[in-house]
Amino acid sequence: MNLRDLVYRLYARRVEGRLDHAQVPKHIGVILDGNRRWAKASGGTPEQGHKAGADKIQELLGWCAETDVEVVTLWMLSTDNLNRPEEQLVPLLGIIENAVRALAADGRWRVNHVGTRDLLPARTQAVLKEAEQGTLDNTGILVNVAVGYGGRQEIADAVRSLLLEHADRGTSFEELAEVLDIDHIAEHLYTRGQPDPDLVIRTSGEQRLSGFMLWQSAHSEYYFCEVHWPAFRKVDFLRALRDYAARHRRYGT
Repeated sequence: MNLRDLVYRLYARRVEGRLDHAQVPKHIGVILDGNRRWAKASGGTPEQGHKAGADKIQELLGWCAETDVEVVTLWMLSTDNLNRPEEQLVPLLGIIENAVRALAADGRWRVNHVGTRDLLPARTQAVLKEAEQGTLDNTGILVNVAVGYGGRQEIADAVRSLLLEHADRGTSFEELAEVLDIDHIAEHLYTRGQPDPDLVIRTSGEQRLSGFMLWQSAHSEYYFCEVHWPAFRKVDFLRALRDYAARHRRYGT
């Protein structure tokens, strides 16, 4: 351990010691950004960057468990990412599949897929389904793996599901229009039944949501971190929690 690492570790302990667990967000969304830029800066390949990013996930969840976070949503692959060239997409999907398998094998987390599964290759779909089924009885953090996820796509899917449900009931469009409210749509989101994210963290210095949880993040707090995702440290995580705890959430009032 070099001097810099020692200083960061001591600083992290100091920040953690002052953290009020009563003010910790219960649901954290994380946009795992900067894998390729991290790899380029360190002289590696994009695939090595994605692998390093996948390895970081278990560390993050360990920190979340230590601070009483209950739900974590990880944006691992967007619907836009599915348009990447095959020579980029195939290795990336393989890394994601291995990461999901590792989450399931850990034995602590409850894995839940959020996204449009039909857009994904059959093998990826099978890995996600197996991870969900194999972790149903786990009592640890609920880990939403957002794979093949897009915020606009989620809302479109929710509305489609809502319309089909009421069509099966024989509800007319006029009758539905009279009673439709935001709760009806929320009941058909990928995250139905879950609390909305209190805090959304995005790494790599980009200050935009890019369509992440558009519906659910209406009242979320945002934290933009300069470091690329594979270099994200516990001290960066604790800083995000400290920053969140210092804010006064008004929910529009």
